[in-house]
Amino acid sequence: MKTSTDGGVTWGPARATGDGAHGLGGQPVVRPNGTVLVPYQSLNGQIRSFRSIDGGNSWRATVLVSAFSHHDAAGGLREGPLPSAEIDGAGTAYVTWSDCRFRSGCPANDIVLSKSTSETTWGAVTRVPIDGTGSTVDHFVPGIGVDRSTSGGSARVGVTFYSYPNRSCSSTTCVLNVGFISSTNGGASWSAPTQVAGPMNLTWLPNTSQGRMFGDYISTSIFTGGNAFPVFPIASAPSGTTFNVPMFAPTGGLAITGGARTATEAPNVDVAAAQTAVPLTRN
Repeated sequence: MKTSTDGGVTWGPARATGDGAHGLGGQPVVRPNGTVLVPYQSLNGQIRSFRSIDGGNSWRATVLVSAFSHHDAAGGLREGPLPSAEIDGAGTAYVTWSDCRFRSGCPANDIVLSKSTSETTWGAVTRVPIDGTGSTVDHFVPGIGVDRSTSGGSARVGVTFYSYPNRSCSSTTCVLNVGFISSTNGGASWSAPTQVAGPMNLTWLPNTSQGRMFGDYISTSIFTGGNAFPVFPIASAPSGTTFNVPMFAPTGGLAITGGARTATEAPNVDVAAAQTAVPLTRN
């Protein structure tokens, strides 16, 4: 880890964690007491976290958030269980990733969530109930946002994610959607999902040595008391050999409505079937 005290103009030396850990996709979040937490994907099938209590001058040994089980998306799409992290006004850390543990045989991923109030221990992994575990939908690459003026049982949370309506697709039949779901009670229950963008054909995305590429991360930010603003790419058909994959955000943002949907129930509406007309602004 490196830190900067001048807005990124210059950077200090690279410093390792106390246990010399390796991984990718680290997402630093700062608690109100100044402690920096960094959830990341380790190289041994786990989501882990480490912290600094001295402004990044040193980093403690990593701790386990959870082992993960991940279903590789169909169609040769480049994606993985990289975490997305945020923090609420009281310092509770939230981390989400894609995981198939709630589906027998690991046929598709859900978006899952774990929280920490202690900096060193993490709570049980829960499923974000976008749809039922018997659905055909595959969900991946979440981006979580939390209203930092809220906390605990009244924390306003939004999660943007990608999905395939039908997990059993191929490079020529898979279509990619962008969805959104929200909670007003710290993730105890959730709204119905909203389809924000899509469908997109995979052939509209540039190909790489690791598969079709739409981005490793997406971000969701929530204004104090206001709406959520995810930023994500939306692809359309290429013009000859020139790809058309600009970045967009919802015009006016997405409302944090919350709802009564919990992970123990089988929702009636899958994100694949949700109808919406979310206006988008090109960045």
